[in-house]
Amino acid sequence: NMVMSFRVSDLQMLLGFVGRSKSGLKHELVTRALQLVQFDCSPEVFKKIKELYETRYAKKSSEVAQPQPQQHRSPEALSIHSSYDRGSTVARTSISTTNIDYPALYGKYLNGLGRLPPKVAKPEVRLVKLPFYTTLDELLKPTELVPQSNEKLQESPCIFALTPRQVELIRNSKELQPGVKSVQVVLRICYTDTSSPQEDQYPPNIAVKVNHNYCSVPGYYPSNKPGVEPKRPCRPINLTHFMYLSAATNRITVTWGNYGKSYSVGLYLVRQMTSAELLQRLKTIGVKHPELCKALVKEKLRLDPDSEIATTGVRVSLICPLVKMRLSVPCRAETCAHLQCFDAVFYLQMNEKKPTWMCPVCDKPAPYDQLIIDGLLSKILTECEDADEIEFLVDGSWCPIRAEKERSCSPQCPILVLGSSDVNGLLPTPNGNGENGKATADVVDLTLDSSSSEEEEEEDEEEDDDDEGPQPKRRCSYEKGLVSAC
Repeated sequence: NMVMSFRVSDLQMLLGFVGRSKSGLKHELVTRALQLVQFDCSPEVFKKIKELYETRYAKKSSEVAQPQPQQHRSPEALSIHSSYDRGSTVARTSISTTNIDYPALYGKYLNGLGRLPPKVAKPEVRLVKLPFYTTLDELLKPTELVPQSNEKLQESPCIFALTPRQVELIRNSKELQPGVKSVQVVLRICYTDTSSPQEDQYPPNIAVKVNHNYCSVPGYYPSNKPGVEPKRPCRPINLTHFMYLSAATNRITVTWGNYGKSYSVGLYLVRQMTSAELLQRLKTIGVKHPELCKALVKEKLRLDPDSEIATTGVRVSLICPLVKMRLSVPCRAETCAHLQCFDAVFYLQMNEKKPTWMCPVCDKPAPYDQLIIDGLLSKILTECEDADEIEFLVDGSWCPIRAEKERSCSPQCPILVLGSSDVNGLLPTPNGNGENGKATADVVDLTLDSSSSEEEEEEDEEEDDDDEGPQPKRRCSYEKGLVSAC
């Protein structure tokens, strides 16, 4: 509060005392002085601030009809406007036209986004945690975008500076791709709703400018379905490549459309993770023991007394429903009711490009913090390499299910069943007769010599041509041979 009450000359004296730059507009001098108080305030600096403060108010107390001293004002009254009373004309004009109030709390950030509510006890807006972003510092708490006029297009500026530690974190971080650091300053926007954590949501006509450079904002996904509007992926906006990685102040301006809905913005220092890093973390802390998975199988197949249908087994595919390939890391959400798994590798890669976090089996939410690796199915995959499907039994055991063609084939010669039983749906009985006393079906051996069969067929045709009257049904010659042989 003492620093905020200083005039330009006081700020210049303080900054000159510690060897900092004294040039710039008043809001830049205030930013440097606040940084000094927050991160580098030695007893000598504090003594100098107190000395400047007492000198200023000693002079004011000698004047007649002076307003109440600054230290007795309410925190809400401390704004950029009051601190610009006798400062630079240019600075006073540029700030007052946007009607920005300075916050009463000067923690880790400087907030120039709209007016703060008079009471700090108001519930705060919370944003959902993003698996691919680990928050290192909160540079600006979620703050409501308040329209300053009746215009549809609004502008809300924010001024802040990075600490030396934050600058070093960014500079020393690895590159995810050329020009993109893993430690980033990101802007997140959501609805102003304090009832629950909010997902990122952009206002209409959004544009973000960082130090006079426009930042790229994710565009719309094209829609292939007629009548369906294209969707826009709302993600954190990376501002790092336009930031001043020094003690200089950064200015961010958010342009947005005012169409009735209320939005809030926040600034964060984050470390962006890759799908490979998330997979490694999941393998470390998210593996479910095989015995626990076996107990879950037993519970699924446990006989329900009220149920009329007894379940003796359940089939589980070893093929990932996402990419139709054999599972490598079987995974599912703990909230899912099914035993079927999907591949964690492809699931994380898919959500890295287009985050939806929906289970591909049951189409229900499957967020990262609820994913588990099925230890039992992982073990089965190593033991069963010649089948693409298994069946879990009531006791928790399992057996592989081969393809139908593999189970039906045998080393014996194939046979074909023909005759009346084929038509009536009757099967031959062991005693050689059908159920209704009809003759058994004729069995054809497909391995007989085809040439001899053709010769016998030609003889039958000649005999049939000599007969008069209606021709009886003919028996295939290879049938006769087989029946007589039997």
